[in-house]
Amino acid sequence: MRSLTFSLLAIAVLASPLPAQVAPYDVFPPANPPYYRVRYEASTKPGELIFPVNYTIWIPPGAQAVRGVIVHQHGCGEGSCKSGLTGAFDLHWQALASKHQCALLAPSYEQPEKADCQMWCDPRNGSSAAFQNGLADLGALSGHPELATVPWALWGHSGGGHWAGGMVLLHPDRVAAAWLRSGVPLLSANPSRATIKPHTMPDAALKVPLMCNPGTKEGVSVKDGRFAGVWPANEEFFTQVRAKGGLIGVAVDPLTAHECGNQRYMAVAWLDACLTDRLPKQNGAPLREMADGGWLAPLLGTEASAAAKFTGDKSKAVWLPNARIAELWAHYVKDTAVGDTTPPPAPTDVRLNGRELTWQALADLESGLSHFVIERDGEVIGKVPEDQKNPFGRPLFQGLQYSDTPVQPLVKMAFTDTKASADRKHSYRVIAVNTVGMESAKTAAKE
Repeated sequence: MRSLTFSLLAIAVLASPLPAQVAPYDVFPPANPPYYRVRYEASTKPGELIFPVNYTIWIPPGAQAVRGVIVHQHGCGEGSCKSGLTGAFDLHWQALASKHQCALLAPSYEQPEKADCQMWCDPRNGSSAAFQNGLADLGALSGHPELATVPWALWGHSGGGHWAGGMVLLHPDRVAAAWLRSGVPLLSANPSRATIKPHTMPDAALKVPLMCNPGTKEGVSVKDGRFAGVWPANEEFFTQVRAKGGLIGVAVDPLTAHECGNQRYMAVAWLDACLTDRLPKQNGAPLREMADGGWLAPLLGTEASAAAKFTGDKSKAVWLPNARIAELWAHYVKDTAVGDTTPPPAPTDVRLNGRELTWQALADLESGLSHFVIERDGEVIGKVPEDQKNPFGRPLFQGLQYSDTPVQPLVKMAFTDTKASADRKHSYRVIAVNTVGMESAKTAAKE
C-alpha cells in the first residue's frame, strides 16, 4: 500500500497517466489523514478526460470500512472548479457522511474558463472513468480498498448536476441517490441544446431517487437572463423521468438564481433519508429499494400529501421519500426556512495553550455550524468567526462559496484572548451555535 506521507507532487506522479506537472490550482488545503488526494494530468487519448483533475476525500476517523461515497461536484468554469478544492473539508457534509459511515469526496476539474465544460460534465467524455480510477487509487492510499466498489450518493451544481444525473443514467446500480442543483442531463435531442448529446434512460435508473433543485430566478419566476433556460431543462427532465414512474422530485429555491443559497439544509436531509433506505446492510450487497409509498405534490406546488391520498395525476407529481422530508420540503419551497429543534454537538478537546484556545467540533446534521461563542470566567468575550458575511444564505462558520463549499483559507477552531489578565488564572468555555441559533452544551478548556 502507498505511504500516507506522500506529497501532492508524489501522488500526482503515481496517479497520473502523463508526466507530473505543476498544478495550475495552487491553493490546496493540506490533504493529511483523514484527508487523501490524488491528481491526474490531462490525457491526449481519444475518449479520455482532456482536463487535469484532482480528487480529495475525507474518511470518517475510526471507520473500519466505509459503506458509500458522497460526492460533492462543482459546476462549470474556472471559479466553480476551484471551489471544489474545499468540498471535502465541509463540516456539514462531513456530518452527513459520518452518520452513514461514508467517505466525502470532492473533485476539482482544472477546466480553463472558456473551455468546453461538456468535456468533463458529460461523464461519457472520460470523467466517469477518471472518477472510478480515482476511487481505486484513493482506496489504496487510505487503506480502504472498498472505495472502489461501494455505492455513491451524488450532489452536483450546474454542470455538476449534469454530471451527477449522467452518472445515474450510466451507473444506476451504483448510485443511491442524486441531488441535481440547477443542472440536469438531456434525455432527448433538443435544438436549443444541440451541442449536448442525449442520454438514454435505463429502467434501473427509475429506482434511483432524484431531486431537481433550480433557483426560481432561473426561468421559474424570472423568464429572461443568462440562466432562464435552467427551469425548462429541469421541467423537461422531470416530466420524462416521472412519466416512466421514476422517483424524482422538484424543489424550487424561492430566493435564488444560479447560486446555491440555503439548499444544503434541504439536500442534506433528503440525502440522509435516501441513504437510510438505500445503503445495503453489508458491503457488496445490492442497493436496497426505497420504502414503499412516498409523498406527492403538484409540480411547483407547496403542499404534499401521502401518495395514497394524493388526488392529482401521480405521473406528473413531485415525489418525496417520506412524511418528514415532505414537511421540510414544504418549508423550503416557501422561504428555505428549513428548521431544526435540536442543539448542535458540544465542542470537544478544548485546550488552552498560553492565551490561545483550540478545539474540535462536529457540525449539526440538520443545520450545520454558524459560529462558536467564547466565555472567560463565565462572561462572553468573543465569537469565532468574529464577523460573518454570507451573500448566498445563512451565515456559516466555514463561510460559503457560490458552489456550496467552504471559503479559503479554511477557518480554524482557535481563539486568542488578547485581553486576559496576566496575573490571574482564567477559566474558559466554548459553545457551538448552529444556523438556527441553538447553542450546544458548554465545554470547559483544559490546559
